[in-house]
Amino acid sequence: MIGDDEGIPEEPDVSILEQKQDLTLVSTFQVKPTLEDKFKPQAARELIYSVLQETLSDKTYPAEPSEVKELVKSLAIKIKQRCREMDFAKYKIVVNVVMGEQRGAGVCSASRCFWDAETDTCASNTFLNDTIFCMAAIFAVYFY
Repeated sequence: MIGDDEGIPEEPDVSILEQKQDLTLVSTFQVKPTLEDKFKPQAARELIYSVLQETLSDKTYPAEPSEVKELVKSLAIKIKQRCREMDFAKYKIVVNVVMGEQRGAGVCSASRCFWDAETDTCASNTFLNDTIFCMAAIFAVYFY
């Protein structure tokens, strides 16, 4: 029938919307990390030291370049994973590993970065045995 209300939906109950709720708005946007969230270079140095010691202490320098490549790559991955486990939120982590054969020659390495000195930092450590020298560095860049 034309006068029926069968096809018309009921009015929704809006009483829940009319109730006042106490909401406290808190700004969660942070431009800079808090002191607790900042990258900790000393902890990163210790991490690098432990990974290099665990992995290289019983090794000799590989004869094949492909073995060196794989070893360096696995060290970088392991260091990055362990650094991620330390949960430095909003930091981009870059790991650089250099390895060479210990033959008495000197090696000098330097890095330069364009970054925010208040938030960005780096940590490095070295490993030496009779046949291997290895230097690993972690660069932590805060992502705004």
